[in-house]
Amino acid sequence: MGQTTIPPEFAADAAVMAEQHQRVLTALHQCDIAWPAYPTRLTSVAPAGVAAARAYPMQGILKYHGMSDWDWRIAFLPSVSVCNDAGSTLTRVAFDPHLAHDTLVIGGRRATGRELARVVRSLDVLRAIAGVTTHAHVVSHNVVRASRVGKGLGTSASASAALALAAIAALFGPAAAANARFVSSIARLLAGSGCRSAAGGVSLWLSYPGIAHEDSFAVRLDPPGALDALRLVTVPIDSAVALQTEEAHRDAPHSSLFRAWMHSRADEVLACLAAARAGDWQTLGRWAEIDSIRLHGITMSGGDAHKLFGWEPVNITLFRLCNQLRAEGHAVYCSTDTGPTAVFLCDAAGAEALTQRIAALDAGLEAVTGQPAGPAALVPDALACAELGIDPGTPGSGVVR
Repeated sequence: MGQTTIPPEFAADAAVMAEQHQRVLTALHQCDIAWPAYPTRLTSVAPAGVAAARAYPMQGILKYHGMSDWDWRIAFLPSVSVCNDAGSTLTRVAFDPHLAHDTLVIGGRRATGRELARVVRSLDVLRAIAGVTTHAHVVSHNVVRASRVGKGLGTSASASAALALAAIAALFGPAAAANARFVSSIARLLAGSGCRSAAGGVSLWLSYPGIAHEDSFAVRLDPPGALDALRLVTVPIDSAVALQTEEAHRDAPHSSLFRAWMHSRADEVLACLAAARAGDWQTLGRWAEIDSIRLHGITMSGGDAHKLFGWEPVNITLFRLCNQLRAEGHAVYCSTDTGPTAVFLCDAAGAEALTQRIAALDAGLEAVTGQPAGPAALVPDALACAELGIDPGTPGSGVVR
């Protein structure tokens, strides 16, 4: 599919990041982390195919903001995250030759506008590969193990991964759906972080300005069982300013801090790679916490007139709480992405101490303890229909009328 665009003002930085990319690839190969070839020839096995998939939201460790290519959703820098079982997204894609246009239902609500357009973009790329024009019914539902989702949990990433896997399986069959690189690359098109939700665990998104679409995907870094001791304590927090992630992406590259953030990334990726391979969750936690602070500093300094403050006042309390707990001997680290929702990285003892202290704040916060989640996976259609409330035998099933 070829190269993606480079913003002219970032041409010199793109060359630096391309060199860093090669350093990261070398380190991945030295760790025997491999990936399949991107498929060059695919034909639709079922132009009226149906499939469903489930994926998990992710929490950033090394964050990203800003798109060097919005159409292909290419980030300026690589990023690392951990999938979080505090929530999940189940998505069913049903291609139907009788449909005049794509339809999208999210949580029982018909979606239109920008939400629908982003899904159509992903489907259009797959239709072009398949050589078909068949439209699809897409039904998606987020489940969160809390009374509210908050802002910044990463459900757009899980929705992206679930959509990509389900659509690929529906159009091309199980062999194509088993190609993790292909699924991850397509998952990136709805929301960039979706490529990491597709990969699962602690995953690295390979990206820099000008990278080819097929080379921008995520790989999982942690070996099986390496992070069994890690707990993720999720505290959903709503945004009082209705923060929009795309607004943050547009502001960040204008910050005077942005280029320094880009240029330091390769060394940080290598540190996280080593930590993930060794099961060193504390190092991952330290990076997640410091990059949360840097992310919000960059976002807040990206606009000269309108300052984008993504945190709520309680976030300061939660970061300070981590300092207090660490002083008492509990390794607990706070992470935030775009928005105030906080995810803490700790072990079981730290999770218990943390949840007790959060309850003692009497701030109306809810804490959900979980663990790292795996990659996106296909779900039997009967089970998906039951969970989504769909009658698979009804034409146009799942569409809100």
